[in-house]
Amino acid sequence: MVIDDEEAVREAVSDILGFAGIQVLAAADGGSGIELFKAHQQQIDLVLLDLSMPGLNGAETFRELRKIDTAVKVILSSGYDEAEATRWFIGEGQVGFLQKPYNMKNLVQMVEGYLGGNR
Repeated sequence: MVIDDEEAVREAVSDILGFAGIQVLAAADGGSGIELFKAHQQQIDLVLLDLSMPGLNGAETFRELRKIDTAVKVILSSGYDEAEATRWFIGEGQVGFLQKPYNMKNLVQMVEGYLGGNR
C-alpha cells in the first residue's frame, strides 16, 4: 500500500510496482490510508509511507497502523535525508527508508526485499 499526498507520486509508484507484478492500493492521506489498511489488512504486506502529509503526518499514521497491526512492515519515504527522517522511528521494528525522488530500480528492489515471498 502507498500512502502519499502527492497524486503524481502515488500514480508513479503504483505503475512502477505494477510493472514489477506487485499489486498496489493507494491512499491520499493518513486518515484514508488507515481506513484502507483496516479494510484490506489481510491483503497488505507492506506500506510505503510518506512522512510529510497534511492532516495526519507520516509519524502519526505509522503509529496508528502499528496499533492495528504491530507487525506491519513500513518503508518511510521522504525528501529529507535518512538520518533526519528516521530518527523518530528507532526501535520501532521493521522500518525501512526510501529517499525521494525515487530511483525506479531502488524502489522495486527495496519493496521486493521487504515482501520476500509475500506477493
